[in-house]
Amino acid sequence: MRMAPFNLIITAFILVWVGGCQNSPSGLATVKMQIGKDTFTLEVADTDATREHGLMERDSMPNGHGMIFVFAQERELDFWMKNTRFPLDILYVDAGGKVVSIKQMKAYDLSTTPSDYPAKYAIELNFGAAAEARVHVGDKLTIPAESREPKDK
Repeated sequence: MRMAPFNLIITAFILVWVGGCQNSPSGLATVKMQIGKDTFTLEVADTDATREHGLMERDSMPNGHGMIFVFAQERELDFWMKNTRFPLDILYVDAGGKVVSIKQMKAYDLSTTPSDYPAKYAIELNFGAAAEARVHVGDKLTIPAESREPKDK
């Protein structure tokens, strides 16, 4: 059966649009990233607003998922768990992709969790996922090209 040219164009557009979308249910872009032995789907928080909101007000996050926070330059970072309902691992990563700190954060904890050294990225994963992936301080990660720089420099 042959499709009419218009139907063929519409079908091709839909396939490209759906196949090319890499957005999470929250509407944030996502990237695939190898962390330790596992590959994670990370939502990209690369603006002031998305970095500020992070994973707040969610009940959970699927296994194999996380969020990468992208900053304009390396600096000492600290995160807290305001309105975050589930515990997380946080990996602080410098501009060269080196993991400089791995820490755990408790749900709703308002105390800050600092990086041990300057970092350009913070990656939040479900609690225990960093150990499960066998990632360690000093490991080198490849930051996906589309998440290396913030949108709001």
